[in-house]
Amino acid sequence: MHNVEESQVIAALRTVMEPDLKKDLVSLDMIRDIHIDERNKVSFSVVLTTPACPMKNQIRQACIDAVRTYVPIADEIEVNMTSKVTSSCGHHQDEEDRPLKKVKNIIAVASGKGGVGKSTFAVNLAVSLAASGAKVGLIDADLYGPSIPTMFGLYDAKPEVVNKNLVPVEKYGVKLMSIGFLIETDTAVIWRGPMASSAIKQFITEVEWGELDYLIFDLPPGTGDIQLTLVQTIPLTGAVIVTTPQDVALADVSKAVSMFRKVHVPILGLVENMSYYELPDGTKDYIFGKAGGEKFARAQGIAFLGSIPIGREVREGGDSGKPFVLTDPESVTSTALSGSAREVARQISITNACCSNEPS
Repeated sequence: MHNVEESQVIAALRTVMEPDLKKDLVSLDMIRDIHIDERNKVSFSVVLTTPACPMKNQIRQACIDAVRTYVPIADEIEVNMTSKVTSSCGHHQDEEDRPLKKVKNIIAVASGKGGVGKSTFAVNLAVSLAASGAKVGLIDADLYGPSIPTMFGLYDAKPEVVNKNLVPVEKYGVKLMSIGFLIETDTAVIWRGPMASSAIKQFITEVEWGELDYLIFDLPPGTGDIQLTLVQTIPLTGAVIVTTPQDVALADVSKAVSMFRKVHVPILGLVENMSYYELPDGTKDYIFGKAGGEKFARAQGIAFLGSIPIGREVREGGDSGKPFVLTDPESVTSTALSGSAREVARQISITNACCSNEPS
């Protein structure tokens, strides 16, 4: 019996393309730990660019098919799917004073106006990425209306202080920081712009975040001081814009898109929240209009990250402090949001790959 050679396996896997990056897995250094035993059983690992890769199963099957086609004497094929999250180009800098050195990707979740479910999306995005195996942090940057303590059920949580730095509160695998942890629940934050900007800088420089794959900023609505402070202080991987389908929301979204483009922050994509309500008979009631966000994204040349319907579990999850993607993962709304989370991770990987290929 002929023995399978490692070179044959590598040659076969050179025919498997990464769907988004348009290069083969071998050239992308995504194939590791090739092993062939005496029975010609072939095993190897595929290192994805995110544990939340939406095409994990597709890539795995393509690898199996390639080895079967080009190495027919392989008796059995075992593929171990693993991941290593890529870093954004802004995080390849070596400046000693750059904050958040151990954070691979920093994502802003933004909206043009309030009331579109931006914080709900940010919370469930963070929890979804953490559930996939990523190391995730979430900053409640909406200083005037902090909602993270309520949405995580952490009403009395207080971060510890170690070596003069705050230690994030952690729940559901997500590291958390919010002004709501530092003030009384019924206390109003009455600050002018410079004070708010200073607080955001403290969340960046005086919190022990440690190593993270993704740090998500839940921004206040609009295009004010906090947004500008963020883009001027740290290199953002990109922004996710949340909107609802109706025209009044989309009019404000265009301002948010314009702001991020002016300060050269990549827009990872747009999420349409409250897209429809599913009636008991399975039909859809498009309460706020149909596909407005998708049409806007297409017109602006922005990736569309998905439509998320209205569901009772969304409100219940926010009020109970248990994110709905965890409490009701099989619901239509949870399935849609989990899909959007995978699309966010996918767009981050594409953005990082495109950036790393640019000439220096």
